[in-house]
Amino acid sequence: MRFLLPALLAALAMSSTAHAADAAKRSCFRNADVDGFQAIDSDTVNVTVGVRDVYQLKLFSPSPDIDWTQRIGLESRGGSWICSGLDAVVIVPGPMGVQRYQVSDIRKLSPEEAKASSKKPR
Repeated sequence: MRFLLPALLAALAMSSTAHAADAAKRSCFRNADVDGFQAIDSDTVNVTVGVRDVYQLKLFSPSPDIDWTQRIGLESRGGSWICSGLDAVVIVPGPMGVQRYQVSDIRKLSPEEAKASSKKPR
């Protein structure tokens, strides 16, 4: 019994450290805080959140209209927070009506990545 408690405490400490690292790696943002967007290509969109944060959204399928549209919508599922691809749908108006594209992956860009991607021609 004396040896079980230290082993249990060590396992709990490792578990909480792994959970904290996972949470830090998986940055979340609120749908209402999105200020702008930039279409990188037909299946990649960068959204600006607040003054300095940029998140890259990968779409499950390409959107032929996203590179010329002046606006998009971003719908969050299950609440206002977007933490993973399954939490978001990008809504794109087009000549055939509004199209909805499920997001497959989201990642927060570093300041250097955000700056570099904003200079890329479409």
